[in-house]
Amino acid sequence: MTESNFLNGRITLPLIKFTIPLALAMIVQAMYGAVDMVIVGQLGTTADVAAVGTGSLIMQALTAVVAGLSTGTTVRLGHCIGSGDKRAAGETLGGMIALFVLLSLVLTVVMIIFAETLAGLMSVPAEAFDKTVSYITICSAGTFFIASYNGIAGFFRGLGDSKSPLIFVIIACGLNIIGDLFCVGVLKLGTAGAAYATVFAQAVSVLFSIFYIWRRGLPFPFAWGMIFRSGAGVNHILRIGIPVAAQDLLNYFSFMILASIINSLGLIASAAIAVEGKVFSFFILVPASFMAALSAFVAQNVGAGQEKRALKALFRGMTIAFSLGLISWYLAFFHGEFLAGLFGGEPESVTATGRLLKGAAFEHLIYSLVFCLLGYFNGKAMTAFVMIQGVVCAFLVRVPLAWYLSYTGNTDLLLVGLALSLSSFTGLLLCGIYFIKKDRFSRGMLRGSYLRLLNKVTGKRGRNAASS
Repeated sequence: MTESNFLNGRITLPLIKFTIPLALAMIVQAMYGAVDMVIVGQLGTTADVAAVGTGSLIMQALTAVVAGLSTGTTVRLGHCIGSGDKRAAGETLGGMIALFVLLSLVLTVVMIIFAETLAGLMSVPAEAFDKTVSYITICSAGTFFIASYNGIAGFFRGLGDSKSPLIFVIIACGLNIIGDLFCVGVLKLGTAGAAYATVFAQAVSVLFSIFYIWRRGLPFPFAWGMIFRSGAGVNHILRIGIPVAAQDLLNYFSFMILASIINSLGLIASAAIAVEGKVFSFFILVPASFMAALSAFVAQNVGAGQEKRALKALFRGMTIAFSLGLISWYLAFFHGEFLAGLFGGEPESVTATGRLLKGAAFEHLIYSLVFCLLGYFNGKAMTAFVMIQGVVCAFLVRVPLAWYLSYTGNTDLLLVGLALSLSSFTGLLLCGIYFIKKDRFSRGMLRGSYLRLLNKVTGKRGRNAASS
């Protein structure tokens, strides 16, 4: 197994090549989550659909925590690869294995014990309550595979390999479709069948990935004893990963609160925020992919002491992501009703959704810059700020504004959309201030560029004055 060369040569092309598989993997993962709903909707009952929908939301929160922690693996391993410290890379792998095995065991026990409590907190209808508990319990029994997949994906990203995780998630998605058709359609197991299919697909994908690593080998020495001497590796992963995991989880909860507030405005508003969420989840794939790519690219170059190259990668990523963001902004702002109409609904609902999308269109544009900056900060292990800005945007801007609009009885969803855009702008403002104030190397480069420009302008004026 060899890692991608992020440390020499061109920047833009390797960054794009690394980002595309990440985006495709996210698309496949989105399909993975939708498969259960579609097949259960066709072959199961209404109670099955409600149970899978609610249970999936709860499992997504768990996955967000694990995926956030995997960023710690990506960044720490990237630093080790960049600095050429192969022993530290082996210790990081040992720490990842120890941490995710222990984490999966703890989460499995907690989720199974509190499955009924979680279903109760989600106000699941009585007809679907037992099915929801069953779905959560079965999926929670497979937490080891959820943790393993995310840990392994983070490991490959740290090496600069985004293609292998794409292969693993394609295998999981394909097996999940087959499993759903068999368990739900043939065996008539309903909700439980969907859960069994999910766990089976994840298990096979993880086993294949382990076999894949064993066959290709590692680019650094590793001994199984490192798992039991992995204190330093675990510490580094947690220090970087915990803030990202906390930010992802809190952000997830903030959107649940937001949805609850918007639901209070009535059925049309409820349908509109649901559609906007689906549109947002699709358009955000590009910025999210660049965030993950920059986390790995920047980490390796920071580890190699190549701060200038890392900064160039940030600006290249922001340029590409912003250019693509213009497309999603245009579609949401000028063709929001068309996008809403793709999901069906009454004319009144489509019109309201179009206004919500129009107000929220700017967040698609702004997040293309914000997510790149967050990826840069992640790569430099500045993850505490990533968490802080996420909490500020979610709980001090997005949720309060939505609550205020609902409290005043304002049902114009254009204003709700603008509140979402304002939240993203706040994130951009915070990132910009932090970038200038805290990143010494970047501040020095910006100051140098400013002085060169100033000297060029003043020098030209001086020559013009002398010639006159």
